[in-house]
Amino acid sequence: MLILAIDTALDACAAAVLDTSAGVIAQESLAMKRGHAEALMPLIARVMKASGVAFTALDRVTATTGPGSFTGLRVGLSAARGIALAAGKPVIGVTTLTAFAAPMVSENDEHPVIAAIDARHDHVYFHMVAGDGRSLIKPRVAPIAEAIDAAGFGAPHLVGNAAKILADRWPVDVPPPFKVDQLSAPDITWVAWLGAAVDPDSSPARPYYLRAPDVKPPKDPLSSAARSSAS
Repeated sequence: MLILAIDTALDACAAAVLDTSAGVIAQESLAMKRGHAEALMPLIARVMKASGVAFTALDRVTATTGPGSFTGLRVGLSAARGIALAAGKPVIGVTTLTAFAAPMVSENDEHPVIAAIDARHDHVYFHMVAGDGRSLIKPRVAPIAEAIDAAGFGAPHLVGNAAKILADRWPVDVPPPFKVDQLSAPDITWVAWLGAAVDPDSSPARPYYLRAPDVKPPKDPLSSAARSSAS
């Protein structure tokens, strides 16, 4: 199976082509907080050229769905949908939290894993899974203190761009985190492998916010004017 994976959810612009029988055959990742819209399509073109795979030969297109930047998510998902539509292929969504946790779960360690993303205002998006991948706490946005309460499940492996935030606030009267992996974005290789593994019917390529986005579309000025005239 040939997969094109795309990630623009957080502080990276990344793409990879995975051949499930041979591994990742091309990839590129650029660290960036802004500018995903300008960087993504040229990056995808370079990765596809390096892979030697035609868009029509792909079996699936995969993109991260969030939580993450409102603008970044839209850029990645729009590109994935457009490529999939043009190539006549299915498009798959993979959550950012799952992509962060997957490498740790693959180690089949006995320690639980907390994938955490900074949601600002003293909150995090987080998901806690057992070492074998079973969900212990469903994905949610919560105060940092609530995420730290998950210490009751045992010393966790913290991963994500909020891993250090949690580690710095960890209470002294409980076992410390087993390991802390502060990562600005998930590994695009794992986004690709997850895209190959998941069921397309249960993994839609649409934004996964966990809360309403901070950015909202502007009101239609014509509609506002019409309401004002009618009042």
